Amino acid sequence: MKIVIAIDSFKGCLSSKEANRAAAEGIRKAYPDAEIVQMPVSDGGEGFLEAFHSAIGGQLTEVTVRDPLMRPVSAKYLLREKEAIIEIAQASGLTLLSKEERNPMIATSYGTGELVVDAVKKGTEHIIVGLGGSATSDAGIGMLQAINDSKCTIPDTIHFTIATDVKNPLYGENGAAYVFAPQKGANAEDVLILDERARKFAEDSAKHFGYDRSGQEGAGAAGGLGYAFLQYMNADFKPGIELLLETIKFDEKVKDADFVITGEGSADRQTLMGKLPMGILQHSGKVPVCLIAGRISDREELLKAGFSYIECINPEGILQENAMLKEVATQNIINTVSNLVSVLMC
Repeated sequence: MKIVIAIDSFKGCLSSKEANRAAAEGIRKAYPDAEIVQMPVSDGGEGFLEAFHSAIGGQLTEVTVRDPLMRPVSAKYLLREKEAIIEIAQASGLTLLSKEERNPMIATSYGTGELVVDAVKKGTEHIIVGLGGSATSDAGIGMLQAINDSKCTIPDTIHFTIATDVKNPLYGENGAAYVFAPQKGANAEDVLILDERARKFAEDSAKHFGYDRSGQEGAGAAGGLGYAFLQYMNADFKPGIELLLETIKFDEKVKDADFVITGEGSADRQTLMGKLPMGILQHSGKVPVCLIAGRISDREELLKAGFSYIECINPEGILQENAMLKEVATQNIINTVSNLVSVLMC
């Protein structure tokens, strides 16, 4: 029996690799002889760098950059030949801040710009940027400021690709500030200010360039960093999961599998809107796909979408703070997957 595991990170709890490892242990408990293929995955947010490193190898390069509050922080990006993979959460991520420090009114994407500059100076010709998990809502102004401060000229020959599952525009009621800033610490008044700031920046930029990419898919990703890459770097947009699955040759590896296990922290109808498990389902063809999650709602819609099994890893009544503990989540994945494989073997 061949089982493919491709579970997204459980944000704030387990990385994709850790979740996969726990699922593999659960499989071995129930079926020791199973052939297990583990694939760390990410749609552009946390774990994007790790997933690509596992898939293509390369050299992890460590750089001291500025975090969202302009404090020094160590961040990594991946170099392989003339290609660089940047995960913006390394420099501009929400997890770099305590809950009390979250404030998109002042958080900056400056550190992401420093990562770009370092990659450019290394002679890269293609830079893939995973956009997700940001603490910022500055429309990428901080990133552009860092590039400007460095006096680094980015050659027109460098090709940028932004990878994200976010299709929102830069501003407006579906834009970066309205949709994402509240979870980064913004109040209602902050959202209005941030949205207007982004709109004004886009208008000024459009006058300079003679075109406007603020309404394109991905522009609202990572607090508007997507827009800065699209408008100023002429980047291409690609859904993060599509880019990764193509890179790791997922379709080829899954075609002879008996079933696939995927998952994420919370599964609901938003899962169906291009999130990672949906990408896994679509690329698995006729192979049954099992979905596990820490919290599940809209179960019937998920089943109708094509998931063969849907299992919550947490026992009923568990306190959230306990469920989020790494050792607890790990054991719950082991138990859930072990029980699931036992059922599948019957």
